[in-house]
Amino acid sequence: MLIIKSPLEVLDMAEELLYEGKAKKIFSTDDPNVLLVQYKDSLTAFNAKKRDEKAGKGHLNNVISSWIFTWLAKKGVESHFIKQVDETHQLIRKVEIIPLETIVRNVTTGSLCRRLGVEEGKKLSRPIIEFSYKSDALDDPLINDDHAIVLGWATEEEVATIKSIALKVNKLLTELFASVGVLLVDFKLEFGRDEKGRVLLADEISPDTCRFWDSKTHDHLDKDRFRKDLGDVLGAYEEIWRRLSARGMDA
Repeated sequence: MLIIKSPLEVLDMAEELLYEGKAKKIFSTDDPNVLLVQYKDSLTAFNAKKRDEKAGKGHLNNVISSWIFTWLAKKGVESHFIKQVDETHQLIRKVEIIPLETIVRNVTTGSLCRRLGVEEGKKLSRPIIEFSYKSDALDDPLINDDHAIVLGWATEEEVATIKSIALKVNKLLTELFASVGVLLVDFKLEFGRDEKGRVLLADEISPDTCRFWDSKTHDHLDKDRFRKDLGDVLGAYEEIWRRLSARGMDA
């Protein structure tokens, strides 16, 4: 993974701030099909109703997400990721984000338990895929395939492709994290269309978007430490990065 170490080189890449979200800023570059992403130190939960700043959090999400996208590419999963360029920035392909959040669940927890009254920590017989509509104003409401297709957010073929990629990613990441003593409980994916209309994995894969539990203790190693006021949020993110980097990309 090529890393440009000079902050000036990174600043030279950025042309115009196109978007600022809760966790990232996105800039245009001199290539219309390439964007520069900056990971922020912001921590948010409950659709940004709870907020904080943790110095170093953006760096950890950047290196973790960069590592995972690179590893997935080696396994045949294409994404918008091009390369990490410094501690908090990466280059990505420009995609049109499909306004669906794809949630993959392997273990019962969180909103699934609250909505359906099921006990927490139950290992599911197979993964559950859920969709929510990306809308901060509506608090990302749950939707089904028909909503996505009939309302024009994605085609039937795109929904099928998203599900297929999500299940492949789940299998790969479940095995990856099991190898470093981590249970992949659930996670959120986003997808986008590139200039050719292909559906690619997008956004990030990090402790912000995944629930990671230590395989033995079930200690939370993700943003739930912030959501639930468990403390040592940065320590949990650092532990995920320590285990991945110690494992090695080719192990």
